[in-house]
Amino acid sequence: MKFVYEEPQDAESAELARLSLEARDHSHSPYSKFRVGAAVRTADGTVFKGCNVESCSFSPTICAERVAVASAVAAGHKKFAAIAISSDQETEPCTPCGVCRQFMREFSRDLRILLVRPDGMVCRTDLEQLLPGSFGPDSLEGRV
Repeated sequence: MKFVYEEPQDAESAELARLSLEARDHSHSPYSKFRVGAAVRTADGTVFKGCNVESCSFSPTICAERVAVASAVAAGHKKFAAIAISSDQETEPCTPCGVCRQFMREFSRDLRILLVRPDGMVCRTDLEQLLPGSFGPDSLEGRV
């Protein structure tokens, strides 16, 4: 998959990109030194930020995307419009890991995703492109 960077195309995208970079600055990543921030916009326009939080035993580490989405869910939001994900990588985008892709799929099949460089440039993609043929809540309809 080829990613192409561009200026954010609208004010909402620019704000989401900026907020993901702010969240990245709060990362607790003393072991990997790989800072990641995320900002998710709910369907009603509310934005929740998250950053990766590492643990010295590694297993309990949680990614920025899951922190942002879980924070939104804890506040009562379950419909999402877009998420921006940023890191310190200047050339290759920081795409969500497989666990985060599946976690986001719980709430959206085609969530809009902005992959943000440190300079604010973004790559546009969506969850359908990053997780094709996905398993989601609709896969269980009639079974539960």
